[in-house]
Amino acid sequence: MPDSPYGLASLWNGGDAVIKAVAVMLLMMSIASWYVIVTRAWRVARLRRAARTAADFWHAHSFSEGLRVFDGPTGFNPFRHLAEEGKAAIDHHVVNKEDLHGQISLADWLTESLRGAIDESAAHLQSGLSVLASVGATAPFIGLFGTVWGIYHALVGIGVTGQASIDKVAGPVGEALIMTAFGLAVAIPAVLGYNALTRANKGILGKLNRFARQLHAYFLTGSPVARPGDRDRDATATAAIRSARTAAKA
Repeated sequence: MPDSPYGLASLWNGGDAVIKAVAVMLLMMSIASWYVIVTRAWRVARLRRAARTAADFWHAHSFSEGLRVFDGPTGFNPFRHLAEEGKAAIDHHVVNKEDLHGQISLADWLTESLRGAIDESAAHLQSGLSVLASVGATAPFIGLFGTVWGIYHALVGIGVTGQASIDKVAGPVGEALIMTAFGLAVAIPAVLGYNALTRANKGILGKLNRFARQLHAYFLTGSPVARPGDRDRDATATAAIRSARTAAKA
């Protein structure tokens, strides 16, 4: 009821600048946390589809054909990024043997390059989660601060009027306690969303590490037999890899 002396409208109209600032802050935190939850949940669903697609990569007949498996919706694909970074590391190490990294074995150079790509993907997956962690940790205390300030404001009003009857106390104190409920309503979804997204990201990183180990073995032991149309296109890269392996054994 809009005219109720115990409703939210009464809390807003009767509150001072501090109470209104706390309410607006909690509202903004709620909007930010729900935005992160929705957008990151959609991204997790898309990356899970990409993880299932990664299994089809190994059914391709050439590396370039395997990369086309990851073609689809635009956006960051950590599996494609990992494959491209591994290929670039191999090519760079083979071509630039006179550089300092030429003194590092091909296996170690490839391992560090793949680890760097995984670290980049992990940082990308973790983006936004700090917002949920901050909201979940601070929203209850911000709401509690609003409650304490509201009760103080109510007691000051009672002291000024000199009336301490239950009808004078119930309204202001009850409305102040709403701030605690508001803080919890903001914090609980943020905490649950943070935990759910963290578990989902760990699952994706586990599949990404497995894909990295497979790529490591592929780049060091050679590529699968290519079809006639793909053989010429991959011949140069394959010969370079074999030359590097021969030089490493020597």
